[in-house]
Amino acid sequence: MSLYDDQPDLRYVNTRDFKGLRGKRLAFLFNTIRLGRKANTILLSHINLLLFAWILKKIQPQKRIILLAHGIEIWEKLPKWKTTFLRKHTEIWAVSHFTAQQIEKTHQLNPSMIKVLPNGLDPFFPIPTHFEKPGKLLQQYRLSTSNKILFTLTRLSSHEQYKGYDQVILALKNLPEEVVYVLAGKADDTEKKRVLTLIEQHHLAHRVILTGFLEETALQDYFLLSDLFVMPSQGEGFGIAFIEAAACGRFSIAGNADGSRNALLNGKLGCFVDPHHIHEIETAISKQLEDSKSTADASGLQQAGLNAFSFEQYRINFLNLLSN
Repeated sequence: MSLYDDQPDLRYVNTRDFKGLRGKRLAFLFNTIRLGRKANTILLSHINLLLFAWILKKIQPQKRIILLAHGIEIWEKLPKWKTTFLRKHTEIWAVSHFTAQQIEKTHQLNPSMIKVLPNGLDPFFPIPTHFEKPGKLLQQYRLSTSNKILFTLTRLSSHEQYKGYDQVILALKNLPEEVVYVLAGKADDTEKKRVLTLIEQHHLAHRVILTGFLEETALQDYFLLSDLFVMPSQGEGFGIAFIEAAACGRFSIAGNADGSRNALLNGKLGCFVDPHHIHEIETAISKQLEDSKSTADASGLQQAGLNAFSFEQYRINFLNLLSN
């Protein structure tokens, strides 16, 4: 059941098993009570839905309440009633050990109430069987096989400037001219203007490509276009883009103080840098670009990522927690 959606994505769920309320909170509450009364377990996808679980718990105290915790949405201080409800009545499944630690520290929760359920790959994410760079994209962006291509995929938001693409741009100016940075993702107007100004200030317009929003069907080709996925974030709850990069056989560079560690299997799928230290980012990029990866390396990286983060593995992890 979705508070804001209207129709389901039929790849994941059929219309019979889905109810969308299009932002109508009272209708959502009514359906929560009507459908929730028939269920033993209530799974909340976001902390903002806690009120509906609170009401249902008042009606039927025996309900099992589980909250999925992604990252920054639950790291900040909460109203007292929410904290109390979390402490007394809620299991929390956090996407990473870092997110779990942040929740425990911020809300003084008992660690036994928090389990870690790492994110998994979308079951429809296409897994490549080869690792060559797509000629179509090389041609589109006037790049050649001699270029070394860095790639970041993220939302560019003026309210969430913690993803690290600024630092990559600043590191780029000291890297060889053949190194190009592809920065992909939807940007709000304020952030796009700020990033373009930063690029112009450092005379990097010829070496930074802003793609804007990418359709899901295009993601695989952009990962394959790159030599290295770089996102030295300062506050990542997990980082699904890291496991998508691994699924495409691409090594990553991430920040060393957030949930990226879980996504990169503590170093098996990438390396870590201080996200505030430009020279450290620059050095890590240089080292990885100099260490050319073979097809066997890419295949091994892909397999390690799939072993940990395939949809089937996520399903197993989910059902194991549910049965406990």
